[in-house]
Amino acid sequence: MSAVAAGRRRAPAAPRGERPKRRPRASAPQPLEQRILLTATLCLLAFGAVMVYSASSATTLLQGRGNGSGYLVKFLVYGAIGLVLMRVLARDGLALVQGLVAPLLFASFVLVLAVHVPHLGVSVNGARRWLGTGPLQFEPSELMKLALLLYAATLLAKRPQRVHDLGELARPLLVVVGGACLLIGTEPDLGSAMVVTCTTTALLVAAGIPLRKLALLLGGLAGLVFLYALVRPYARARLTSFVNPWAHAAGSGFQAVQGQIAIGSGGLFGAGPGQSVQKIFYLPEAPTDFILAVIAEELGVIGVGALLFLYGMIAYAGLSVARKARSTYSALMAVGLTSLILSQALLNMFAVLGMAPLTGVPLPFVSYGSSSLIVMLSAMGLLLNVAGGGGGHLRAVPAARRRSVDGRGRESPRWGREPGPQEDRDRRRRDGGARRARAGGGRGAAR
Repeated sequence: MSAVAAGRRRAPAAPRGERPKRRPRASAPQPLEQRILLTATLCLLAFGAVMVYSASSATTLLQGRGNGSGYLVKFLVYGAIGLVLMRVLARDGLALVQGLVAPLLFASFVLVLAVHVPHLGVSVNGARRWLGTGPLQFEPSELMKLALLLYAATLLAKRPQRVHDLGELARPLLVVVGGACLLIGTEPDLGSAMVVTCTTTALLVAAGIPLRKLALLLGGLAGLVFLYALVRPYARARLTSFVNPWAHAAGSGFQAVQGQIAIGSGGLFGAGPGQSVQKIFYLPEAPTDFILAVIAEELGVIGVGALLFLYGMIAYAGLSVARKARSTYSALMAVGLTSLILSQALLNMFAVLGMAPLTGVPLPFVSYGSSSLIVMLSAMGLLLNVAGGGGGHLRAVPAARRRSVDGRGRESPRWGREPGPQEDRDRRRRDGGARRARAGGGRGAAR
């Protein structure tokens, strides 16, 4: 027997009545973008757990509220809930949310309205943004961000040519987004309204809106913000303290001034983990809105740079996922989800650094905040689903068949399901069989 034949010995036959065991197939490797997103998210969560404990432990101990680990325990609990949702959505996220867009949007509007109802909404520091009681509180505006993103992506994927007509774009999309921002702004919660605006703008750019029309929309939005600031003293105080916080250091500029002191005290390498002074009764909302100031004071420019690097990884992977997406809907979802995470991160950083008005937006995956942490991890789960090859159920009208909106008519939207690889092979096999049958029939008729 040759060496080759000896190497090809058959496996021993299975006993009679038993089926031979099949070898488990090797699972396909995860795409690079999916691994980058998962790595960056887990690193940010671990970083956030350490910094939440550092920013909150000293204050809670001095106030006699436990052993100083209360914020850390809550962060871990809410993070675990968010990780479970992220895991579920990473597997079948787009398929699950397809039929939940309208109910989720309706529920978000109802919950945002409910915060203004007496005995339902919870007021903290003059803002009514929460529902619930005691430690179990929920911020509906966080859910509204995700619901509006799903709605806008579905609408634009259904008819991408809608962005070329402002009138057609305004009726279904801009009216809904504008109404949501108005309701959120009355809480008041300017930060969430700005995040919604940035996310919607990113979706419009990805959908191909002309720059001239985008400039008109942004100009009108800037005018509305200016009028809102003139009418509402709260917004006007935030803008004036942003321009010159040191002139209002004892009032509306107190948070910004204390944050700048913390950042300046850190230097290049920081004072060391746990050595922040500003977090002890000087810096308001240290574990939540101003956790970046604690990071800068304790870890310096190096720590802030590491944080920016992790968010940069999310930006690179998210936009790469959008570029490689299999459908228009998947691409828009990837752009919107990446923009939702990054716009919130940049807005928080700019506010703490004194480059934007204070808005009360937490730092994604790092700041303490139950609603924000769970919603951000859910958004990351959807992005991981797109990165893993999850396709949307909406099929956009092919570019060759689209008609422009300048008088030549409009194509009706087409709903359909993206075919999978097995379905595509079955369809080609059926088409080949039909062609062979027709060819055989033609030859028989000729004979």
